[in-house]
Amino acid sequence: MKKVLGIISAVVVLTACGGGEKKEGTMDAKAATDAKAVVAAPKPLSENPDYQKGLALIAGSDCLTCHKTSEKLIGPAYKDVAAKYEATESNIKMLAGKVISGGSGVWGAIPMTPHPQLKEEDAIAMVKYIMLLKK
Repeated sequence: MKKVLGIISAVVVLTACGGGEKKEGTMDAKAATDAKAVVAAPKPLSENPDYQKGLALIAGSDCLTCHKTSEKLIGPAYKDVAAKYEATESNIKMLAGKVISGGSGVWGAIPMTPHPQLKEEDAIAMVKYIMLLKK
């Protein structure tokens, strides 16, 4: 959002400072602003395929019994997990392994239930979804 406001501010300042006649082959100020807004506008998170797949897998599992997106329930909020770990391939694999085998101690004394029925690729998709929730 800050980037979009910055770009719009810069275009407004440049437009206000712009000179007289329009040269052939140049865009007018409105067209330039519209073009920059289209380029700068980020896609909604919900259009990301990792987001869609991970969300669907989590919705079809028992994860929401212990976790919420933004607040701690029994386990940590997904946004807290995303904030704690960098979204590297090694961290994603490690966290997917914890989803499958369970664990305890990182977020308190209550252990996370293992999910051995999950395929590794599904656990990875779930973790990628969680990492996309980083603030």
